[in-house]
Amino acid sequence: MKILEPKTEDSFVYSCSSTSQWGYEQFIAEHVLAFQLSGETHIYHQQGTFVLKKNRLLLAHRNQFARTLKVPAADAEYKAVSIILKTEDLRKFAALNKIASDKKYSGKNNVVLKPDAFLKSYFQSLVPYLEQPQRSNKRMAFSKIAEAIELLLNIDPEFKHFLFDFGEPNKIDLEEFMLSNYRYNAPIENFAKLTGRSLAAFKRDFVHVFDISPAKWLKEKRLAEAYQLIHHHDKKPSDIYLDLGFENLSHFYTSFKNKYGVTPTESLLIKNK
Repeated sequence: MKILEPKTEDSFVYSCSSTSQWGYEQFIAEHVLAFQLSGETHIYHQQGTFVLKKNRLLLAHRNQFARTLKVPAADAEYKAVSIILKTEDLRKFAALNKIASDKKYSGKNNVVLKPDAFLKSYFQSLVPYLEQPQRSNKRMAFSKIAEAIELLLNIDPEFKHFLFDFGEPNKIDLEEFMLSNYRYNAPIENFAKLTGRSLAAFKRDFVHVFDISPAKWLKEKRLAEAYQLIHHHDKKPSDIYLDLGFENLSHFYTSFKNKYGVTPTESLLIKNK
C-alpha cells in the first residue's frame, strides 16, 4: 500500500496505464494540481466521490485521505499529469511575492476546474520535465511551480486562501472521524493530524473514547467489516482487502485467521455449505 508522501524531486508526476487500476494514495500530504489527459480518475475521499474527466483540472487540498481508480478511455490509455505543490515551495512563493492569507480556508478540499488556454499550454510545457527529469534542477522546478501558482491565482485570486493557509487541522470529534475513515490505510500519526491532535493526545483521547488502542481498534473494525462482507454480501476476499485498509492479501488472510480461526476463503466455503 503506497502513501503519497512526495520527496523533494517529485514535483511532477506522470501516470499512464492501459488497464483499470487502483492508485493507493491514502494520505494526501501536500496540495496537488492534476490534469486529466485521457481516461478518467475516480476519486474516493472523505466527503464522498467524484470523477475527474478528460481535459479537467483537479486542485486537491493537503491533509486529507483519498483513494483513486484510474480508468482508461475506451479508445486510449489512461493519462494524467500531477504537480505537487509542496508547502515549502508555497511558503517561498508567498514570501517572494509578499502574499498572506488573512483567513483560514474553509471551502472544498477538492476543486474541479476547466483549464483555460494558459493552463493547457502550461501542462504541455511540462513534457521535458516529465521525460527528462535528470536534466532539470531545483531552480528550474520551482520556476514551473511558481508559474502554476500564478496561473491559478489568475483564474481566481481567492485561491490564495486555499494555497497559502498553512495552519493545521482544527480539533474535531474523534469518534465521528474514526467511524467514517477507518478504512484508510495510513499511519496513526496521520489520523492524529487530521483530528487536530498531537500523537500523544490522539492516543489518550482514543483510549478514553473507545477503551482500546488505535491500532487494535482499526484492525478489529476492519476485520469485523470483512466478516460481514464475506458472510452477508458474498464478497470475495481478494475484492475487499484493499478497500478495508489491509497492506496486502497475505496480511489480510493472516489477520483474519488469527481473529476467526479460519482463512477468509475457508470462512466463505463454510458459509456456502
